Amino acid sequence: MDNNPLPVPAPALPVPRQVRRAPGDHIPPALPRSSMGVAAFSTVVEWYDFTIYLFMTSVLSRVFFGPGPASVLTTLAVFALAYVMRPLGALVFGHVGDRLGRRRVLLASMAVMTVAMLATALLPTRDQIGSPAGALLLLLRCVMGFSVGGEYTGVMTYLVEGAPPRRRGLVASLASAASEVGALLAVGVAALTTTVIRGPALESWGWRIPFLVGALLAAGTLVARSTMRESPVFEQIGRVAATDRFPLWWTLRTQWPALYRTFAISALGSITYYVGIVYVPTYLMSVGGFAESDALWLSTVASAAVIVITPFAGAMADRLGRRPTLVIFGVLSLVLPVSMFAFMARGHAAAALTGAVVLALVAGGVSAVGASAAPEQFPIAGRLSGLAVGTVATTVFGGLTPYLSQALIGSTGWALVPGIMVAGVALVTLPVLWRLPETAPARLT
Repeated sequence: MDNNPLPVPAPALPVPRQVRRAPGDHIPPALPRSSMGVAAFSTVVEWYDFTIYLFMTSVLSRVFFGPGPASVLTTLAVFALAYVMRPLGALVFGHVGDRLGRRRVLLASMAVMTVAMLATALLPTRDQIGSPAGALLLLLRCVMGFSVGGEYTGVMTYLVEGAPPRRRGLVASLASAASEVGALLAVGVAALTTTVIRGPALESWGWRIPFLVGALLAAGTLVARSTMRESPVFEQIGRVAATDRFPLWWTLRTQWPALYRTFAISALGSITYYVGIVYVPTYLMSVGGFAESDALWLSTVASAAVIVITPFAGAMADRLGRRPTLVIFGVLSLVLPVSMFAFMARGHAAAALTGAVVLALVAGGVSAVGASAAPEQFPIAGRLSGLAVGTVATTVFGGLTPYLSQALIGSTGWALVPGIMVAGVALVTLPVLWRLPETAPARLT
């Protein structure tokens, strides 16, 4: 008789998080359509609230900093400084999302956004309290930037984890399209406000209307988000895999290739969006010589074009793959912007509309594909933290670029500087996109 004890099976070790990449996640999605819909279409509110400031730049400059070109530059500088808070917010909300769940992040960020928008609408003006008005505007924009840091990355992660694997690109792009609806709504409300309300009334109380609209939309979205379920992928894998108390530290130690790839995607998406779409009304007014309302209406048409291209780009990324689709839009970002800004500088409506629409289509395509490609670079347990680090690119190439464009045009007198900036970033990021590992599930089987 063998007296040796029977071998005791070794305890099962957790599967390393490094292999839990999005393309290999074969867990059936369990998110109901109601939760997916609320997440996707709530980006309308997020982007309305964030971009309305830039579309109202010329009005806010007079209200908070006085008349003159220097005030426009100061208003853009406020946006740039506040944008620094976006990666900080992304890091904080990313840690919460990787540790406690995606749903909590989406609720918390929208609550902060609601308060910030309402407070902005109620701000005293420069005529009422003097220079402290500008300081209060900066403070509230910092709060807004902090909340947006958790918004976009949280929504994209939630949708990528809850969508059918072969439709991740399309589903994530729908949220990107919804954000463009938010930008379209913002520029439309700004254009309507400046058309209907003019002169002293606009600077006294009319400018508050777009921000009150944003506060109401955010409050309604917060109520709708309270009905959302948690991401099923996070519930089944994320909690088990989150063995590190600090997902961000683990991501920084182990995910460097994914981090620089995400940085490149974010850099191209940010500069094409913030220079090619959001800065365009200011460019049309300061360089093209268009009236305030005319510039905003031209930008409204361009924003509508983005909504059309976005789902097509997302479906294209599912069919052709993330890598080739990003490369195509990267090449377009390299060769088109300079000539499109030259069109807009002519001061003719048809040429300006052509330039604005083409730039908007390119920016919409990059954002649509990046919405799925960026989250798929990271394992589930550290996904939000990884995306948070990638948002550093949006600070440099997003929030800073409208200010930098306006400042360089003023100092050099060269109207094509914004286009050169976009083309330069595209030139640097294209080699990274060319070597991007394919993550579209349909291209891996």
